[in-house]
Amino acid sequence: MRAVEIQEYGGPEVLRVVEAEVPAPGPGQVSIDVAYTGVNFADLKARADGYRVPALPFVPGLEVSGRVRALGAGVTGLAVGQEVAALTQGGAYADVVVADAVTVFPLPPGVDLRTGATLPTVLPTAYALIHTVGRLQPGETVLVQGAAGGVGTVLGQLASAAGAGAVYGVVSSAAKAEYARGHGYDEVFITSSTAPSFTKEVREATDGRGVDLALDPVGGETLRASLDSLAPFGRLVSFGNASGAQPWQVGQPDLYPLALSVSGFSILTLAQTSPTELRTLTERAFQTVVDGVVSLPVTAEFALPDAAEAHRLMGTRTSTGKLLLRTHDTDRATELA
Repeated sequence: MRAVEIQEYGGPEVLRVVEAEVPAPGPGQVSIDVAYTGVNFADLKARADGYRVPALPFVPGLEVSGRVRALGAGVTGLAVGQEVAALTQGGAYADVVVADAVTVFPLPPGVDLRTGATLPTVLPTAYALIHTVGRLQPGETVLVQGAAGGVGTVLGQLASAAGAGAVYGVVSSAAKAEYARGHGYDEVFITSSTAPSFTKEVREATDGRGVDLALDPVGGETLRASLDSLAPFGRLVSFGNASGAQPWQVGQPDLYPLALSVSGFSILTLAQTSPTELRTLTERAFQTVVDGVVSLPVTAEFALPDAAEAHRLMGTRTSTGKLLLRTHDTDRATELA
């Protein structure tokens, strides 16, 4: 089978297509003939910096859709040939991938394989940020960094559907702002390297009060500015560190004056520490797609050997929505050697 492998850290050019043995599932695992693979910023960090890479060579990729190829010992509730989406711990840039059965989810009726690949990381993350960790209440206001990305696209829709009083987004270009306004955002602020602040704009938009919930995947000074944008009793949720900045600590002097709270969320960590909770969360999140509450546009699709081009596009920070790798025609899945 084919796999896209990292043999050294660096730019997109280090992604190499290699021939590899088809993996077999161990106890409690499932192998999947991959139809589509989702491309995530974490994949770029793995390629460039070794983020969550245990050793080289390494095949990146955290989410797939496809058909169950084989079941490991002890796996129940799934069947060979069944269409599924799965969260993996790597290895998804390949024709076949192995995943723990607890993070393999049957696709709901009406959800095709292409749509299914957009769901495993983005949708549960967004659902948790709005409902489980963020605990958004009707009438409250929300601020989202990266509003035009995959998670941001879903956050705008979920917040609006939950009855938010207003949903504010932060993006890096006018094109992204236009895109975000079509996916649940009431107002979008544009920042740049020369004008990185958004706190003043947030205060003006909320008549000086600030927002009730701020969701931040960037970290660094952006996370600090998100904290400064909160209203009394506001909540800040950190769900990434795309900036690569050193983590900072928040303490009593920051939180006491307005009774603020700060929390965090990582779907990859939750998959390791509490897969049962992840499964419950994911099933609830997937239902929002079935109910028509959420849609996540696939804005670019690449053949598996062109993974480097997908990384180049995402690395420009100009992409919106979701990027996918198309692995092979699904009717060829069982023919792979």
